[in-house]
Amino acid sequence: MRTNFDFTPYRRSTVGFDRLFDLLETEPRGDVAEGYPPFDIVKDGEDSYRVTLAIAGFRPEEIEVIAQQNQLSVTGKRAASDSKDAYLHKGIAMRDFERRFQLADFIEVGGASFEHGLLSIELKRVVPEAMKPRKIAIGSDHPVADRIEAPQDKAREAA
Repeated sequence: MRTNFDFTPYRRSTVGFDRLFDLLETEPRGDVAEGYPPFDIVKDGEDSYRVTLAIAGFRPEEIEVIAQQNQLSVTGKRAASDSKDAYLHKGIAMRDFERRFQLADFIEVGGASFEHGLLSIELKRVVPEAMKPRKIAIGSDHPVADRIEAPQDKAREAA
């Protein structure tokens, strides 16, 4: 169920969240509403996650996992079957699929495993050192420019 919500006040008072607002405002794609294949998203730890897809009937070579910037795509394409079986009931959905997941910034795909018809994909948030919070020491009353030496100043002193 989609509700229309106006994000304009939030867009005016935030910087750098354009991508998030765009995702919230766009209509969901057909493959998201379809629900195939079913999946779970689990938070394994502070910065680690696992996406598990139930893809019974597929072999590992029929599945493709692609990690791009801020997107994880899982595609399953069945090999052509020469089977002449006469099904009385076919309830196991083994149709081709493509499932996409939008990833937050700094989420990296660690690896994937396939066991008992479940594809598990490990995700981890890896924040660069420059983006991590750091404590800034408070110095004396001297201007900051006095405490920072430029490389050319050191070269002049050595000459």
